[in-house]
Amino acid sequence: MTIQISPHVVKELRIKTGAGMMDCKKALQAADGNMEVAVETLRKKGLASADKKSTRSVTEGIIDSYIHIGSRIGVLIELNCETDFVARRIEFQKLTKDLAMQVAACQNVFYISVKHIPQSIIDREIRIESEKEDIMNKPSEIKDQIIKARIDKSLKKMCLIYQPFIKDPNIIIEELIKQHIALLGENIKVRRFQRFLLGEKIDSN
Repeated sequence: MTIQISPHVVKELRIKTGAGMMDCKKALQAADGNMEVAVETLRKKGLASADKKSTRSVTEGIIDSYIHIGSRIGVLIELNCETDFVARRIEFQKLTKDLAMQVAACQNVFYISVKHIPQSIIDREIRIESEKEDIMNKPSEIKDQIIKARIDKSLKKMCLIYQPFIKDPNIIIEELIKQHIALLGENIKVRRFQRFLLGEKIDSN
């Protein structure tokens, strides 16, 4: 017997995941009305769908800004998609604004992903971790594993897509973007961003 799901619950799941109404209804029915199970199912489905679109060319999009309260922090960000139709969608524009706010909130973030980090920065992190006293007496294989894990962690802290979303720390920015890829049906990528801090790099003279 198919469980009956109220439209209100379906709508709540759609807001949480960005999935279509019918997909939400089917996921809730399959999960016997369990919201958490349905969310997990749709996220997995959405991520799989997003991965298939990740190689598509993105030449449209928007440039947006965010100025934090007090006007001491500002961010410019370019978010790309495949068509100007999607670029005009309110969901895409809201995502762009959310990402700009995220950059403003994460002042240790300077890159989009690890692949955007210059090799000189990676080499510096390797050197720092390799010289730490707590691993000096470890066997070589264990030492290498520790260094790799620490470097991976350090590099991800510098990258936007690995940060917990400020409005929902249960997901990271990479997953947030993939949810919107599934919702809007197009590949979406952060092209670039720039953070401005009032008085930064200004000579005191």
